[in-house]
Amino acid sequence: MFQNFRAVSLSHKKAPLDIRELIALDEGSCRQFLQTLKTYIQATDILVLSTCNRTEVYYTADSDYSHEIVKLLGISKGIQNISQYLDYFTIVNEHADAVLHLFNVAMGLEAQVVGDMQISNQVKQAYQWSADNEAAGPFLHRLLHTIFFTNKRVVQETSFRDGAASTSYAALELVESLTAEVANPKILVVGLGEIGADVCRHLKDSEFQNVKISNRTQAKAQILADECGLEVVPFENLVEAMKEADVIISSVARDEPFFTKEMVSRLEVLTYKFFIDLSVPRSVEPEVESVPGVLLYNIDTIQSKASEALQRRLESVPHVKQIITESIASFEDWSKEMNVSPTIQKLKNALETIRQEEMARYMKKVSAEEAKHIDDITKSMMQKIIKLPVLQLKAACKRGEAETLIDVLTDLFDLEKQSAEANH
Repeated sequence: MFQNFRAVSLSHKKAPLDIRELIALDEGSCRQFLQTLKTYIQATDILVLSTCNRTEVYYTADSDYSHEIVKLLGISKGIQNISQYLDYFTIVNEHADAVLHLFNVAMGLEAQVVGDMQISNQVKQAYQWSADNEAAGPFLHRLLHTIFFTNKRVVQETSFRDGAASTSYAALELVESLTAEVANPKILVVGLGEIGADVCRHLKDSEFQNVKISNRTQAKAQILADECGLEVVPFENLVEAMKEADVIISSVARDEPFFTKEMVSRLEVLTYKFFIDLSVPRSVEPEVESVPGVLLYNIDTIQSKASEALQRRLESVPHVKQIITESIASFEDWSKEMNVSPTIQKLKNALETIRQEEMARYMKKVSAEEAKHIDDITKSMMQKIIKLPVLQLKAACKRGEAETLIDVLTDLFDLEKQSAEANH
């Protein structure tokens, strides 16, 4: 019943940035894609996760729908022949492997910057979309809540979340290294997506004094500027601010590059100007690097450097994996118990039917007060009778021997017949 959890994954492990940005989904697309999957494949517990490093679909189904999912992804993105990219996808059809993969992704073990804290929130967001679209069943609800609890344990019991080795912090470290020889460097952050906003918060806590931000929606920029003590540049004055800036960090969310070679070539670069593109799809045209004095770094170049925080995280990985193993064991116990819950319910119904039939035989001969006493006594007896089989079933689950006991109980109490009669 709960042993068919699967995953289809496209991530930085196998796919370069240009392929990832081609297939990436924004929030609206994720929500729409959930509905598409609900319509076209026979699956439950559907989760669609899309970040700058990965686009993944998790689902529960008896059949392998990975090819259909990839095709539907191609249709939703307007990609004519998505099968040409099939080799970039990883298909996970083993239940235990898919569960472990989602745990590893949610904890940040699979992140480009190990332990990236953003991924936990992104998984929560994906789960919310799934719940909103009624694509999450009992299995997914339990799995995700187990993952969130595991994340709390990781925070409390390890150094895996210590420091700030996220993508946004790695961007800050890159800015620091690029401007090491520049006195009071001027930094401009354009676009305030999640990573861009995080970069601003890191800049607030850094030694950089001259940081400006700009966003198409000025009100959004003003809120962040007030939070971080930064200066807002009106979007219409962006080109002037770009001319002054030493570093331009872009987190602009749009399908086509915002910063083009033509735009950048008009900036009259006299020394060096560094562009750091944190967007997927890319917001800075790769050709800008052909403009003299301009250097471009995209999200793939912001690799995990061996900072102290990152080193502590790497040292914590075995402990994190141990916590995940314990959580999965607990989750599997629940899953197995869910497998026997229909049998437990059938057994309760069978015994209740016997009780009701016997009660009916004597009710006419007793007073209302006596009937109440008999009802209470027989209910209490039934609860005590059923307690031991239920405990034995749950124990058998943990030993992986539940099927034998289910067969015995089904035969003893003729549960299949009871169930059939209950449905008529």
